Amino acid sequence: MKTVQISLNSIDKVKSFVNVITKYDNDFDLVSGRYVIDAKSIMGIFSLDLSKPIDLNIHADNNLDEILTALDAYLIK
Repeated sequence: MKTVQISLNSIDKVKSFVNVITKYDNDFDLVSGRYVIDAKSIMGIFSLDLSKPIDLNIHADNNLDEILTALDAYLIK
């Protein structure tokens, strides 16, 4: 598992983020404070405070580099 910080500060970013990660069979969790939600759930994402960075837990071993490349636009560096 790898944890990265992402920013989803607009509706369009949330939609495109979900479209990117649904292409993968891996599990993705978004962690904001004490809330943990499925990152593939648009409704779940909108229940979070999107004005702050969110931790993304990526449950992947073999294709992690490919996933991180696909998520580059959302990563906080």
